[in-house]
This record gives sequence, C-alpha cells and structure tokens, in this order.
Amino acid sequence: MVETNALVPARRRRAGTRLLSLVLFAALATSAVAADAPLQFRIDEGRVLNAFYQHGPIAAHLLLSDGRQPRILTAFPAGNSGVGLWFETTETPAHWALDTIEGVSRKDARGRTLRGIVATASIDTPLVVRDAVLSSVRILRDYQINGTYPAELTSSVVRSGDTVTWSRARLDGEAGYSVSIAVANGRIRGGRDTPVALSPARTGETMRLTLTALTGDEPLTPLGSSRLLNASANEDTRSQNVLRFLSYEEKFLAGSWRFNTYFGRDTLMSLRLLMPALESQALERGLASVLQRLASNGEVAHEEDIGEFAVLRHRKQGDPANDTPIYDYNMIDDDFMLPAVAAAYLFDHPDGRARAEAFLAHRLPSDEAIGAALARNFTFVTQSARAFARKPTASNLISLKPGLSFGQWRDSQDGLAGGRYPFDVNAVLVPAAMNAIARLVESGVLKPYLTPEQRELLAASRTIADVWAREAPALFRVRITEADARKRITAYASKIGVSPTSALAALPSGELIFEAIALDADHEPIPVLHSDGGFALLLQNPPAARVDRLIESMLRPFPAGLLTEAGLLVANPAFADATIRRKLDRTAYHGTVVWSWQQALLAAGLDRQLARNDLPTETKARLRDARRRLWSAIDNTRDLRASELWSWRYRDGRYEPVPFGQSTGDADESNAAQLWSTVYLALSPPQGED
Repeated sequence: MVETNALVPARRRRAGTRLLSLVLFAALATSAVAADAPLQFRIDEGRVLNAFYQHGPIAAHLLLSDGRQPRILTAFPAGNSGVGLWFETTETPAHWALDTIEGVSRKDARGRTLRGIVATASIDTPLVVRDAVLSSVRILRDYQINGTYPAELTSSVVRSGDTVTWSRARLDGEAGYSVSIAVANGRIRGGRDTPVALSPARTGETMRLTLTALTGDEPLTPLGSSRLLNASANEDTRSQNVLRFLSYEEKFLAGSWRFNTYFGRDTLMSLRLLMPALESQALERGLASVLQRLASNGEVAHEEDIGEFAVLRHRKQGDPANDTPIYDYNMIDDDFMLPAVAAAYLFDHPDGRARAEAFLAHRLPSDEAIGAALARNFTFVTQSARAFARKPTASNLISLKPGLSFGQWRDSQDGLAGGRYPFDVNAVLVPAAMNAIARLVESGVLKPYLTPEQRELLAASRTIADVWAREAPALFRVRITEADARKRITAYASKIGVSPTSALAALPSGELIFEAIALDADHEPIPVLHSDGGFALLLQNPPAARVDRLIESMLRPFPAGLLTEAGLLVANPAFADATIRRKLDRTAYHGTVVWSWQQALLAAGLDRQLARNDLPTETKARLRDARRRLWSAIDNTRDLRASELWSWRYRDGRYEPVPFGQSTGDADESNAAQLWSTVYLALSPPQGED
C-alpha cells in the first residue's frame, strides 16, 4: 500500500546499527504535532534526471539516465542501500520522461516490511537489461565504475505477465531488496538464462513503465523543515530541498546518490559553513553524530560501512555475518576540523553560548559526556601537533598515513599530485584547531571533563598554535620567475586549448608566489595552485600580506590562477611537470574542475576577512573586488549549485560548465545533491559597496 503516515514510528534499532539515541536530545526536541508534507523535487543535469522523495520512514533518490547507455538507479538513505538496472547500449539515444513518484510500503515473503517508491515513467527506445545490482550503494558505485560485483550478491529474476522482478534477501538473512518493472503498452521477453528485454507493443511507440524499488534496511528519521533551518536562511528552494533530503536525526548524509551516509569531514565543514542558518538542534545533532563515531584515541571517523556492506566486511574478516558498523579512520583533516567547528558553535553562535554547558553535559549512547568526547579528540590533536611545535621542520609536519596516497578532502589517488604533507592540514587546520582548543580550555567550559593529564597537555595549545601559524605556511611557498611563469602558462594554455591572454595580463611583475598543494615525500613543494587558501581565510586571521597573496593567486584568471566563467577551479597544474598536468586535467575528480563547496568556502572566507578591523584599506579593497568576481562566477553556475562538482569546456573564448561524469574519460560522476554544496543558504552575495 502507499505510505501516507509520516509519523509511523521507526522500528527499534538493532544494537549494531543504532547510531544515535533517540533520547539524546529529548530536552531539546520539539514534539511534532503534524508531519511535514512529502518532500518531492527534481534536479536534471545533462543526461541524468534525478527525482527525490522523502516522507516519514521512506526516502529515495531515483536516477534515470538518458543516452546510448541508459540506466535506472534508486538509492536509499536507509542502510546506504540501493537497487539498479543497467541496460545494453541502445541503437539510438534513449530519453526518459518521469510522470509520478510516491512512497510505498510492502511485505516480503516472510512478512517483513520493505519501503521504497513506485514511479511511472516512459522511454522512447527498447531496452535489454545488462544486469541488476541490489545491495549497498557502495556495491552499486563499484559496479558503475568496474562493471563487477561479488557473485554472492546475484539477484533472482521472476517474470510474471507484464512485470519482471529482481529480488534477494540480505546476506545476513535480514530483509533485502527488490526492484520490478511493469510494462503497460509493450512486452517483456527473457529471464532466467536469457537477458530480459523490454519493447513497445508497436515499433516506434514510447513504452510506459511502472518501477517499484524497495529496501528492507533500517529507515532514518528526517529532521524535517522545522528543526533544520532558522529564519536567516536564504530563500533557495533547491538547496533547502537538498539539505532536507540529506538531514536526519541520526546523521547528515554526505550526498546522493553515491554517498547516502555519514562522512565526518563533510558533516563538519557543512556545519561550519551553514552555522548562521542552522537551528541549534541540527548543529548539535550533527556534532553528536561525529563525536559518537570517534576512535578510542580521539580520531574522527571519515566514513562508515553499514548495512550489507558492513555484512560483507565482517564476512571477509572471518566474523559472523552482522551489520555492526565499521568506521574508516584513514583521513587526517577531519581530526583537526572538529575543534574549530565545536569552538565556532560554542563561542560564535548565540545559541551555542547559551547552551554550551548543557550541550557538553549531554550523554552519547555510550554514556560518555559530549565534553569528554571532545577532550579525547583535543588530546589526539595536541599530541599530533607537539613535534612540529618543538622543532618546526618539514619532517615534523602532519603526513598522510603510511601506504595511503590520500587523506584529506582531495581523496582521489592523484588529488594531492603525489604529495604527502597537505597544505590545508598543515598550514591551516592544525593551527586553527590549536587556537580553538586554547579558547575552549581558557574559557573553563571543559574543566569538568579534563583529566589532570589532559589539562597539563592542553595548557600549551596556544603556544603550539602560534608556532604552526608562524612557521608552517612558509614551507609550502613556491616562487617562480615572471619569465618562467609566462612560458609555462603559454605552453599549458596551448596544450589544453584555451587562450592565455587574460592570464598573462594578470601576472604580477617580478616573482609569482603561491603556496603549494602539498609537500612531496622529500619535503619539496609540489607547484600546483589550489583553492585550499579558502580554509585560511575562513579559519584564521592571516597577516595582510598573506591575505593579499592568497586572494590574488586564487582569483587570477585561469591558467594563471583558478577563476573561470564556469567557476573557481580546485587545482591548476600549469606550473607543474607534464605528468602532474595529465593527472589533474578536467576529467580528474580533483583536477581542473569546480567543486561547489570550495567556491562557498572562499566566499565565506572573504566575508570573514572583510569583517576584520585590523586589515589596511588596500587589502579591504582587494577583498571586495575578489568577492565581486567570485560571485559573478557563482551566479554563472547557479543551476549546478547543489551538485558535488562539474567540469567545463572552452568555446568562443569562454569557459562553460559541463556536468561531471557524463563525458568520455571522466573519472567518476557527480552527485546531484551534495551536503556541503547547500552551504550557500548561509551566504549572501555582495550588495553594493561595503
């Protein structure tokens, strides 16, 4: 039957999957007297139609892909699960039209509840199913890239009249997954040992299909509109809808369709940038979700394996099949983000100051106080930062973990261009974290939660912060002569087919100076220009000369800087060698592409610097001009603002945005709904002169 009651209580969480106690903030939560209406919206990007549905315990993201290789995917926040149908290459490009989508709740053969959606759609070409994949979204992601999945996850197919259904139980015997297609004006052939084929009753007609996609994984509890945004949030319907779809009592989701679960870094940076527009309850639930997943030594969890992906991991490790979450602690940036975000809420947000003591005293499901969990993270961060404070040499910087080529937000294999010591972590996040810890310790609010050993350790946090802020940035400095810079820009522009004229005109006389994306294993700066200077402008108070250098290097026209009409690029390898240039092109996940949240990060950083009282008039003028030019680029790509990232093409002397993942050679695809791309809800474009 169709689900209509948004107040249906969630089932009691199993011990292994219950991530956040429903009574954690009982004193803070408001009793809902009426449910939100169903949330339904669409985002069309290039060849992909994205339709979202959320109501009560049902949430689903339906993707319909046009072109010669059509597909149907449905991703569920419940268990980060999904069902997908991939079709063989069609003779002519296919085009989908979506009519309706609604929530549905049904019983499986054993009487267990499956939840999902029923959608009606049409398509203008016959289809042959290449494969059906029903499991964790992690499995669907891998199949999308590699075309393979574990044989034990193969689904059974049943054809009955005008309907074909793929289904399977979860590997641990729990309720599983189902996807079915009914053809209203056509026929279905095949099944069992032959591919399933869908064709219209008469050649040339459009097929009308009914799709039902279901999951048995544990549903999440939407935060809803009343407890998410405050009155200061911008009136941006798309971003508000995306944020609602990704926000739950238990956690915020990083993005859909590919990241429908908790990511620590994404949660923290989204909370920080959205802070002016978020209700205090949403901020506190987000912070609590991070603290709940801390390692015993205080490290922040990057990602979680849940649902069937956790079952697979446990089986691979030789454990009994179960869905107890497994957390990934491979990242190094999120550890240093937590103190800065916590301090910003507790000291700079009016509600945070009023609620600080009560918030710190609240108990996590482990019965640990939030204040004690924060102290655990602060201890880890301070211990990690001590070596460089004692001896500020490059060898004492924070490195990626052994054996890994990634460890911060540029977490693809080549995102740091082979670097081992990331700029953002070392030049910004560590000193910002230590300053935040100092504020919290000096205020006394943490006193009830600190052991004597922790108090002694954290007493040095301000001194440690000063050493890092003073010494670390210089280790990343790159200097290139004007002649060499012009030569490299001209050659690179020719190689990628763009004009170098505006870039060359923007170069300074004398040396070109910027801070490298990372240091390599030999502690040498890798000369890739990057957008991570936005972290420094948001989280620090750099000297005026450094503020000038950061904004000038980022906001020069590409390929001298990062700015294009299609947005602010996150990397520019024009000054690096040919190998790095090839790895960081516009098809690379962290190459010469635009990440929406990095533009927002810089916009927020420019606002923060303009609010300072200690910068000279000339620097303030540069900041205002930088803000104007950045917002011009942001406005040019407004239709993509909620997306994860996008690429570009150069035509008629201009850069034009292109959806990422829909061009030959693109390393992956972009989420249409990304948590940290909604942060423009808390940002305002410049209005006249400051």
